[in-house]
Amino acid sequence: MSETARELTKDEARALLEAVGRDRDMAAFEALFRHYGPRIKAYMARLARDGSIAEELMQETMIAVWNKAAQFEPGRGNVSTWIFTIARNLRIDAYRKTRRPDFDPNDPAFVPDDTPPADAVVEERQEAERLRSAMAVLPQEQLELLRLSFFNDCSHSSIAETLNLPLGTVKSRIRLAFAKLRAALEDGQ
Repeated sequence: MSETARELTKDEARALLEAVGRDRDMAAFEALFRHYGPRIKAYMARLARDGSIAEELMQETMIAVWNKAAQFEPGRGNVSTWIFTIARNLRIDAYRKTRRPDFDPNDPAFVPDDTPPADAVVEERQEAERLRSAMAVLPQEQLELLRLSFFNDCSHSSIAETLNLPLGTVKSRIRLAFAKLRAALEDGQ
């Protein structure tokens, strides 16, 4: 019987895998590859029903065995179970990738609406009208301060300087205007 056709015992497989994990032993990896490669390929061919995919998944499995050999824990199972678990997981990942639909940027679910919903437009208009009505009853000096502060984005100190008013007066009038607006808007609910 030739070396490639001989079955590995559990202890031999464990020793080879430990040598790969510990020493990055190429001869040990080659022995594992010769033993498990054809078995994994046959396993993948049964699952994938495609020889080229089976070959690719077998190679990915053996690369993972090389990279993860140091993570093998003999107390948790034998080498063949560990290797075939890697193979199974890679097959599941490959299957999921092929079943995942391609992203379609024109799918209506991903395209934002051009116009806001009608109820939002109506609600926005109603709120704006309520605010305009509440502002219409404010004294002129308070209304002017609100416009300068919020619509013209002026600071309180620049408003005080522009209107030749004390800073405290500007702040007080703005606070009073807010209180009147709040009361008017709450009454309108």
